[in-house]
This record gives sequence, structure tokens and C-alpha cells, in this order.
Amino acid sequence: MGSYIPATGEERSRMLAELGLQSADDLYAVVPEQVRVKELDLPDGLSEMEVRRKMTALADQNTRFSSVFRGAGAYRHYIPSIVKTVTSKEEFVTAYTPYQAEISQGVLQSIFEYQTQMCELTGMDVSNASVYDGAVAAAEAVFMCQERRRSGVVVCGTTDPQVLEVVQTYCESRSVPVTVVPVQDCATDPAALEAALTATTACVYVQSPNYYGVLEDVDAIVAAAHAKGIKVIMGANPISLGLLKTPGEYGADIAVGEGQPLGLPLSFGGPYLGYMTCRRELMRKLPGRIVGQTTDADGNRCFVLTLQAREQHIRREKASSNICSNEALCAMTASVYLAAMGPSGLRRAAENSAAHAHYLAAELAKIPGFGLRSTKPFFHEFLTDCPIDPDTLCRALEPDGILAGLPVEGGILWCCTELNSREEIDTLVKRIREVCAQ
Repeated sequence: MGSYIPATGEERSRMLAELGLQSADDLYAVVPEQVRVKELDLPDGLSEMEVRRKMTALADQNTRFSSVFRGAGAYRHYIPSIVKTVTSKEEFVTAYTPYQAEISQGVLQSIFEYQTQMCELTGMDVSNASVYDGAVAAAEAVFMCQERRRSGVVVCGTTDPQVLEVVQTYCESRSVPVTVVPVQDCATDPAALEAALTATTACVYVQSPNYYGVLEDVDAIVAAAHAKGIKVIMGANPISLGLLKTPGEYGADIAVGEGQPLGLPLSFGGPYLGYMTCRRELMRKLPGRIVGQTTDADGNRCFVLTLQAREQHIRREKASSNICSNEALCAMTASVYLAAMGPSGLRRAAENSAAHAHYLAAELAKIPGFGLRSTKPFFHEFLTDCPIDPDTLCRALEPDGILAGLPVEGGILWCCTELNSREEIDTLVKRIREVCAQ
């Protein structure tokens, strides 16, 4: 971004004179005297060099891992240089949400391109402009399925715990019952799922690959739900869709997920974006912004906001959602990433991630006590047992610049992406052997 140049004293004086004021304090004349802060006790200013030295010293206290084998909802992928080059332009970084849509054609077009790409990626008909994150996307999708006689929500127990918690929080506010299906062999228990589907169930939420990395039998889940008139929401890692069947191919009604893997760095947990796509029949219930393409009075192509069924546009009691913003810059980042990678690039990233994870799983299985918790197919995450305390093992690897998998249920949830080389994996396995032998 360009440098910020504050107004000079002369410019401030002219502005005050134009307003008919004597000083900046006059701007706050309506603020009661007793709540005004007269003076701040601030330390003396520092030079640019001193500030940089101080901030560098603070940053050096962070641990930067050269090898990362942890996922569980946020993933480290390679981001082509062009992604940051494009999205760091001032006109994109500073653009705000398009309230005056007709004069924001550039922003609207970027959103339209994003929507198109997400529909192609998920195999669905309609996409919105994105929401805050994947967990919010899942919760908003649940309310898309609510009907007068059907309100119950069934969530597979293999869902990311954070997503499940957000869904339960949303539903509690509206007294919507949530049933969590038990886990069997790191996957959804089919018998328990069948028993949970009742005449009052509105939707089923299934995540595949699930929290344990396992590929769910989505075909069977969709068939069981649709046989009883129940809608299916599928949560999917967008990178996996470069290799695996799409939610549309499975027959899901709504597809949601965390868009962070699409060109967004980990960034201490955000900002990310949640993608939402659905079948045409549900598009009027899709929350947030949707950009459509049309023509103006002169016949030229243009873009408009359309089908906005949220509380800023209609009566609140009829609104389908109170989501009132979108992650426009994050969505553009995902769009630029997908354009840079292309279908073949995305597929290669998915293939390499899966190949590296399966190699790591095979090598870990050679170490006594590191058996896989499940033999079911997985994408790029998997859960293993651990012969020693998982937290102890993870801490022992940190001095070597290795962020191990996430301790989960007495074991460790491992993850690989295209960035984990064979040499990194071999080094990890060697160090694990050494730690376990101590």
C-alpha cells in the first residue's frame, strides 16, 4: 500500500475554519466533559530504526517451524507469487463492501468470478460471495434447510469439533434440536445415522474428508437422507475436490467448507473465508451476497447484487440470515489462486498431498505403537496411536523446527501437503524413533 501522509497543521487549520471551529476539541463538544480524556500518558516516541529493532526482537520470540505436519482445519499449502502480487494492489486491499453496487463494477465482477469458480469446483449451481469462515458456512447452511414441519439437524460425529460447536451454538439460539451421530472406526456409524433420521429431520451435515482424515461413505449417507426427504449438507476441503468426487456428484444439496487452503496463509488463524454453494432449488435461501450478470440500458455487460434475502434488505422477521458481509479480499485471493493453479495444478496439489500423507503413514506404521486408528481410505490426514504421551512427543520435536500432528483422543492426527518433501518426512520419522527410544 502507498504511504499514509497525515494532514499538515495548515491543512487542519483550513478544515477547521471551513467547519467554523476553533480547534479539534470543538469536534467533541457534544461529548460530556467528565468522560473526555484530556491527556494520554504515552512514552516518548522512537525513531523508525528503534521501532524496527524493538519489533524484530518481539517477533524473534515466535517459533517458526520449517516443517509442518499439522492440519485439523487449517493447512499450509504452496501459494504462487502471483496471488499476493494481484491481491495486494491498493484498489483491492482498500475496497469496501459494495453498498452502491452499480458503481462498484470491479468488485462485483471479482465476486462473480469467484462464485463461478466455486460452482465449478463443487459441482453445484449457485454460490454466494462467501461468509466469515467454514464453521459459519456450515451453520448458515443448516438454517437454509429449515421447514415448517422439519427442523431437526443431524450432524455426523466425525465433523471438526469447532464446526460442530458453531452449529450447536446457532441452533441453540433458535431451539433447533441437534443430534450427533456416534463415530465408528473414525467414520460415521451407518446404523446410528439411519436411526437418527426421523420425520422431523431437516438436514444431515457430513464432512468428507472428515476430522480424522477419513473419506466418508457420502453416497450411502445421501441415499439414506434423500429416501426420507432430508437434505444433505456436505463439508469438503476445497483442495481435495481437485482429486475426489464433488458434492454435486455425490448428490448433496448444499456444499460448504473452509476456503483457507485456496491461497490464504495460516496467519495465526485468520482472516479466512467460508464458501457456500447449493443446488438451484435452494438459491433463494442462500444467505449473504450473490452477484448476477446482466446488461445495462445500452446493452453492455454489467454486474448487480441479486436475490438478497437478508435483514438489511427485507423485514427482519422474513430474513433467512443476518450475515451482512463477505470476505471479499479473501474470496478474491481464492479466485486468483484457482486461476493460477488451473484444474491440472489443483489436481497435482491434491495428488501430492495425498501421496505424501500415505508415505508418512506407511513409514510411521513401521514404528512400534504408531498403528493407524482406521484402515479406511483417507486423503491427506490420518490418525495414529502414539506409544508415549502425544504432547510430550510433539514438544520434543519442536527444537528441530518440526510442528508435529495434533494430539487427538490419545493419538496424533497427522497431515501432509505438497510442501512436505520426502526428506522432511524421513527426518520426522527418524526423530520420532529417537524420541520414543529415550
